[in-house]
Amino acid sequence: MMRQYELVDRVRRYNPHVNEDLLNRAYVYAMKAHGSQKRASGDPYFTHPLEVAAILTDMRLDDATIVAAVLHDTIEDTSATREEIEKLFGSEIANLVDGLTKIAKLDLVSKRAEQAENFRKLLLAVVDDVRVLLVKLADRLHNMRTLNFVSAEKSKRIAQETLDIYAPLAGRMGMQSVRIELEDLSFRTLMPEAHAMIVARLNDLQRRNGESIRKVEVELSGELAARGIPAEVGGREKAPYSIWRKMERKSIAFEQLSDIFGFRVIVNTVDECYRVIGFVHTKWPVVPGRFKDYISNPKQNDYRSIHTTVIGPGRQRVELQVRTRGMDDVADYGIAAHALYKDGRAGEFDSLTRESRSYQWLRHTIDLLSEGDSPEEFLEHTKLEMFHDQVFCFTPKGRLIALPRGATPIDFAYAVHTDVGNRAVGAKINGRIGPLLSELQNGDEVDIVTSAGQVPPPAWESLVVTGKARAAIRRASRDAVRTQYAELGKQIISRAFVRAGKEYDDQKLKAVLPRLARNSVEDVLAAVGRGEMFSGDVVKSIHPEFVAARTAGAVAQKGEKGWFGLKKAASLVFKVPSDKAHESEAIPIRGLGGDLPVRFAPVGGAVPGDRIVGILTPQEGITIYPIQSPALMTFDDQPERWLDVRWDIDESDNRLYPARIQVSAINEPGTLGLIATVIGENGSNIDHVEFITRSSDVRDVILDIEVRDLKHLTSILTQLKSKSVVSKVERVNG
Repeated sequence: MMRQYELVDRVRRYNPHVNEDLLNRAYVYAMKAHGSQKRASGDPYFTHPLEVAAILTDMRLDDATIVAAVLHDTIEDTSATREEIEKLFGSEIANLVDGLTKIAKLDLVSKRAEQAENFRKLLLAVVDDVRVLLVKLADRLHNMRTLNFVSAEKSKRIAQETLDIYAPLAGRMGMQSVRIELEDLSFRTLMPEAHAMIVARLNDLQRRNGESIRKVEVELSGELAARGIPAEVGGREKAPYSIWRKMERKSIAFEQLSDIFGFRVIVNTVDECYRVIGFVHTKWPVVPGRFKDYISNPKQNDYRSIHTTVIGPGRQRVELQVRTRGMDDVADYGIAAHALYKDGRAGEFDSLTRESRSYQWLRHTIDLLSEGDSPEEFLEHTKLEMFHDQVFCFTPKGRLIALPRGATPIDFAYAVHTDVGNRAVGAKINGRIGPLLSELQNGDEVDIVTSAGQVPPPAWESLVVTGKARAAIRRASRDAVRTQYAELGKQIISRAFVRAGKEYDDQKLKAVLPRLARNSVEDVLAAVGRGEMFSGDVVKSIHPEFVAARTAGAVAQKGEKGWFGLKKAASLVFKVPSDKAHESEAIPIRGLGGDLPVRFAPVGGAVPGDRIVGILTPQEGITIYPIQSPALMTFDDQPERWLDVRWDIDESDNRLYPARIQVSAINEPGTLGLIATVIGENGSNIDHVEFITRSSDVRDVILDIEVRDLKHLTSILTQLKSKSVVSKVERVNG
């Protein structure tokens, strides 16, 4: 177990101004708090927070973070309290420890919803102070290193969560050394045979190619030194999990991989980076398409380097990464590298991290939390953005937009701004109009064409690849549906007030929201539109003396049967107008796809010219029935669901409406063709055909067709009746 002086010495190596007293007090406090607690390995529990602190000293983090690591399990696992820690160590450290305590349940690796909710807690704690994430990643790293001491089932669950969440999150924070080790440890636990196979292959390859690798290192170092470029040249080996993932993704064998070994060149300045590339490309042939400049275009996680592949000594493919020492620190430690002390001063951490791209990504991810997504949606969206490689595109004004590989102009539009995405109707890619579903390539200039009245189609959600776009489209779809229901609800309520002889007013409704158990006027309107609340109850909440005419309707319906009785009942309850003076009280129906959530009776539909009744169906809006429909009997005892509706059709409107007909015809060749010809020649569509055999000579043909109006339907029925093979034609209403 690491001693007090050893912990202080580790920090002093990179911070000569270490607060030795603070570290010593934290060490003693945590050791006493954990007392005789043991880990699954049998070691004293206190060894764990010390190892977490040691990992963070390798990242050269500040005193407060190291102390938080030492104390990170005290509130969760001992009798220590936040107040006590704040009193002894200050509010900064207390906040860090408290942030880690709130997310401790993540280690339980529980159900998906709980895991997702705790992931939200993690990021919410991180946004206040990103050092919470650094301690959490170090905590997970040490737990993964000691995973062999827990049960096989639990170790696999923890390894899978690490692979799904922590490793990619470390990668997005630029902490590649942590990501690689987390991936390797998870890979070894989840697929031990595959891991062992790849490690064995790598060892064999190292034995066979070790001399060639050293030769390239020596030759490249010598050539650069001769040109006055001081550089460190070292070979690097692709990690086992990266090899496995590439083999799986490209369906290739280990022997087909050409980038298992590569070389890293570390220089002092950016200018020297480009000088190295100039020399390398002059001396050896370049492999086309393998040059990537992440210095001028850094990755989203702040990674900066130049990548190239050449045909080097011995006609071997040599993959090179060229970067400065500072870039190398960021490549290894990512956002943690911003905590490096400058001129021996602390206090730089917060301002530096907030300027980093990885922190900006984190802030963007946190923004999704405020958009009302469920925990599962949030976790899904975040995973999408963590796992994808990137392409870089530009706006017409030159703004750089980083997107996941496979992104479309729709993703680009939402990356620019949510409003741009919601209003997008087209795109120009490099000056040419292209489909909104085009896959964007590196360097594309994208100009989004927008329209003020556009609403994103729900189908877009399955076509985009970024979490932000999916969340925004889903949200816009929900808002559009809610707006439809609110509009319908407002019309229903307004007409209810007219029937009651009262005047509707939003302010009056706002004053009685507590009585209706709703938070806003729009909530009430949407609830009425969805059929969750009766309009008469809204009237009564404002005018308690009002009594809805539900009883009269029920009596009338009980007194008379059949569609005539229904018509009378509807008139009693809803004042179905028989003259034009009352038409303004009825809700106008324009058909499907309008402003209101409307559907037609599932059996037989309804067409303009029919006398119609609307039935308010919860979560579905209005269902339109012809007044003669027998299905209306179902709603005899629910008069509050009946709505007064009327057609509002423009004469120039050529849209079609659903109707069902039944044709009794002689069963002989050509009969169905004749029926279909009559329907087709009249400009009608056939949606569905069903046959009923009455005898060997006669069949009933039931057809769902689409017509313009009642006159159009009557014309088709008349022409069918005139055919010699047809014995009977009638319209069917369910």
